[in-house]
Amino acid sequence: MTQLVASRGRGRGVRADQAEVLFAPAAIQRLEAKASLPAKFERLLGRYDLKGMCAGKVVAIKIHVGGELSFTTVPPVFLRLLVRQIKAAGAQSVFITDGTGAVAGAVARGYTAEVLGAPLVGSAGVHEKFYFRHKVNYRSLKEVQVVGNIEAADVLINLSHFKGHGACGYGAACKNLAMGCVTQHSRGALHKLEGGLAYDPQRCTHCRKCVEACNHGAAKWNEAENRLEIFYHHCSYCQHCVMACPHGAIQLQGDGFIPFQHGLALATREVLKTFEPQRVLHINVLMQITVYCDCWGFSTPALVPDVGILASPDIVAVDKASLDATCDGQPLPGSLPPRMELRGGKHLFERIHGKDPYIQIRQMEEVGLGTGNYRLVQVN
Repeated sequence: MTQLVASRGRGRGVRADQAEVLFAPAAIQRLEAKASLPAKFERLLGRYDLKGMCAGKVVAIKIHVGGELSFTTVPPVFLRLLVRQIKAAGAQSVFITDGTGAVAGAVARGYTAEVLGAPLVGSAGVHEKFYFRHKVNYRSLKEVQVVGNIEAADVLINLSHFKGHGACGYGAACKNLAMGCVTQHSRGALHKLEGGLAYDPQRCTHCRKCVEACNHGAAKWNEAENRLEIFYHHCSYCQHCVMACPHGAIQLQGDGFIPFQHGLALATREVLKTFEPQRVLHINVLMQITVYCDCWGFSTPALVPDVGILASPDIVAVDKASLDATCDGQPLPGSLPPRMELRGGKHLFERIHGKDPYIQIRQMEEVGLGTGNYRLVQVN
């Protein structure tokens, strides 16, 4: 795994075109609480002017709570520490949010107001009817529906679990906003940029793993005809059915990876344009880095050792630093799913998923979201 080399100063010698990324390493130097990662996280937050950012403001913390039996999302202890510092900075109010459909089951994984110190609310309201329309007119993506509880907030803390992703190559700060701060309708429109689904009944063995893998009730089994049917009104094109099929009976048609990544960058831009630049902070947690996203509803073993926590007001810089930190990693024994083999590619995730994750960085730069030119500052 790439060795992160970080300055221990605070802004000395930073070029005007460089973004600063703070880095709290997971490795500890002493066996004491104040040398642990949560304590370093508190010190990292202390490097930012949270009072200037949050005082008298409504603060939204966007996370991904996972689903069902997943356990590799951001641990609640880090959220509690973050909420405590935001409250100490004088915020008018603070809440934690994720997709409306994910919130109900989050209690079972420890995401409660009592544990976190702030309520967990659905990002688009109880029935996912609270959102704002943003016109983009990019190919089939005509608009982005930004969820209301994000757009109505004054301050955004984008707290992401860094991991691999079958559709994006990786998931972190960009995906947490592009897919996590829009409606289900917009998520489907974004995924549709990749192409369409094709079902081959000749290759199908009727195992129905595709139906089990579908989180949206779109994949149904037609008992009368003994075949798969996809109800596209509910389909988000997340490709869980594609990846779950052991015989390749479901395939994604089209070569839309770059348009999809561009769509993610556009959606992220629409989310961020509703905030003043000084009222946004992006934090990536590089722990329990898994092959796939937490939305699968279960967790696989960690691919590489824990790296730590990276933070920056620049979303491009923090995602680029996260990718650089894991670029040449080798999978830990037992961390890859059965039958998965590494292929060619520069980044570990490219060797796993066959998709260059740095394309997302370039697309974010292209739409003006920030810079991949960064300088690390280590926080011990």
